[in-house]
Amino acid sequence: MCIRRGCASCTPGKLSRRTVRAKSEQDLGSLDRRYRPALMAFFMRRAASHSDAEDMTQELFAKLALSDGERTMDNADAYIFQMAANLLRDRARRERVRSSYSAAIRAEPLDLEPLDPARVLMGRERLGEVSDALRELPERTRAIFLLFRLEGMKQAELAELYGMTTSGVQKHILKAMGHLTKRTRARE
Repeated sequence: MCIRRGCASCTPGKLSRRTVRAKSEQDLGSLDRRYRPALMAFFMRRAASHSDAEDMTQELFAKLALSDGERTMDNADAYIFQMAANLLRDRARRERVRSSYSAAIRAEPLDLEPLDPARVLMGRERLGEVSDALRELPERTRAIFLLFRLEGMKQAELAELYGMTTSGVQKHILKAMGHLTKRTRARE
């Protein structure tokens, strides 16, 4: 007689976790041997390729392994093939969602022009023209314009910073914009 409490060999009607796990692995092995060929045929008739059928068969056995072992199946054939049909439905649903998403992405017109060397060169030249035009401005006007446009400072903050009215800041900004507009249009 074993002295361990709750031992499977000592306690009638009870199984240890190790015994249940071993029995579960044996059950899965026997289910695999019995159902794998039929499941492969089932999936091959409905799937695109042999590898898809193999993946779905493996996924089905993984789900069986993760399910609680205490559930008894009255009709194992019906249960397993219902799981297989559900896997096919889930896969078809996922594929529909993926294909509709990719079709929507392809259908959206992108407002992007292709990047070609001539366009890059033209952009650099334009940037150089703007930079030259900014250098032609008086220092204070250039500084106010850059702080307003590039740094996003408010006109009131600039007025306080330079000790002037907001109307004065607006005049500097308008002067800079007018000069830049005149210079860039003259080059076109």
